[in-house]
Amino acid sequence: MSRVVFREERCKGCLLCTQVCPTEILVQSERFNKQGYKVICVKNGDMEGCKGCAFCAEICPDEAIIVYRTKKSSEDSDNPEDANG
Repeated sequence: MSRVVFREERCKGCLLCTQVCPTEILVQSERFNKQGYKVICVKNGDMEGCKGCAFCAEICPDEAIIVYRTKKSSEDSDNPEDANG
Protein backbone atom coordinates (compact mmCIF):
# COMPACT_ATOMS: atom_id res chain seq x y z
CA MET A 1 0.00 0.00 0.00
CA SER A 2 1.30 3.44 -0.89
CA ARG A 3 1.23 6.21 1.68
CA VAL A 4 0.97 10.00 1.51
CA VAL A 5 2.52 12.21 4.19
CA PHE A 6 1.62 15.87 4.51
CA ARG A 7 4.03 18.41 5.90
CA GLU A 8 1.22 20.55 7.25
CA GLU A 9 3.46 23.47 8.20
CA ARG A 10 4.19 23.97 4.48
CA CYS A 11 0.62 23.57 3.19
CA LYS A 12 -1.15 26.75 2.02
CA GLY A 13 -4.46 25.07 1.30
CA CYS A 14 -4.32 25.78 -2.45
CA LEU A 15 -6.15 22.49 -3.17
CA LEU A 16 -4.17 21.77 -6.33
CA CYS A 17 -3.44 18.28 -5.01
CA THR A 18 -7.15 17.55 -4.62
CA GLN A 19 -7.70 18.41 -8.28
CA VAL A 20 -5.11 15.98 -9.65
CA CYS A 21 -5.74 12.98 -7.38
CA PRO A 22 -7.20 10.27 -9.65
CA THR A 23 -8.82 8.46 -6.72
CA GLU A 24 -10.14 11.66 -5.10
CA ILE A 25 -8.95 10.69 -1.62
CA LEU A 26 -7.50 14.12 -0.78
CA VAL A 27 -9.72 16.71 0.88
CA GLN A 28 -9.32 19.92 2.84
CA SER A 29 -9.46 19.23 6.57
CA GLU A 30 -10.89 21.39 9.31
CA ARG A 31 -7.43 21.73 10.91
CA PHE A 32 -5.35 24.87 10.55
CA ASN A 33 -1.56 25.05 10.46
CA LYS A 34 0.48 27.73 12.25
CA GLN A 35 0.14 30.09 9.27
CA GLY A 36 -3.66 29.87 9.49
CA TYR A 37 -4.24 27.76 6.37
CA LYS A 38 -6.60 24.80 6.31
CA VAL A 39 -4.47 21.76 5.55
CA ILE A 40 -5.09 18.75 3.34
CA CYS A 41 -5.82 15.26 4.60
CA VAL A 42 -6.86 11.86 3.30
CA LYS A 43 -10.63 11.46 3.20
CA ASN A 44 -11.77 9.39 6.19
CA GLY A 45 -8.11 8.57 6.88
CA ASP A 46 -8.41 5.76 4.33
CA MET A 47 -5.03 5.41 2.65
CA GLU A 48 -6.14 2.23 0.82
CA GLY A 49 -7.29 4.31 -2.15
CA CYS A 50 -3.83 5.77 -2.76
CA LYS A 51 -2.25 4.36 -5.93
CA GLY A 52 1.11 6.00 -5.32
CA CYS A 53 0.95 8.02 -8.53
CA ALA A 54 2.51 11.05 -6.76
CA PHE A 55 0.57 13.54 -8.89
CA CYS A 56 -0.26 15.39 -5.68
CA ALA A 57 3.40 15.74 -4.70
CA GLU A 58 4.39 16.81 -8.20
CA ILE A 59 1.84 19.61 -8.42
CA CYS A 60 2.33 20.93 -4.87
CA PRO A 61 4.10 24.30 -5.18
CA ASP A 62 5.29 24.17 -1.57
CA GLU A 63 6.65 20.62 -1.45
CA ALA A 64 4.22 19.83 1.34
CA ILE A 65 3.48 16.27 0.19
CA ILE A 66 5.66 13.18 0.27
CA VAL A 67 4.50 9.95 -1.36
CA TYR A 68 5.89 6.60 -0.31
CA ARG A 69 5.17 4.03 -2.98
CA THR A 70 4.81 0.35 -2.32
CA LYS A 71 7.25 -1.64 -4.37
CA LYS A 72 5.47 -4.15 -6.55
CA SER A 73 6.60 -7.70 -5.89
CA SER A 74 7.55 -9.94 -8.80
CA GLU A 75 4.53 -12.13 -7.98
CA ASP A 76 2.23 -9.14 -8.68
CA SER A 77 3.81 -8.46 -12.05
CA ASP A 78 1.61 -8.65 -15.12
CA ASN A 79 4.62 -9.54 -17.22
CA PRO A 80 6.12 -12.99 -16.48
CA GLU A 81 9.46 -11.83 -17.88
CA ASP A 82 9.70 -9.23 -15.10
CA ALA A 83 9.69 -12.00 -12.49
CA ASN A 84 12.72 -13.66 -14.07
CA GLY A 85 14.81 -10.55 -14.21
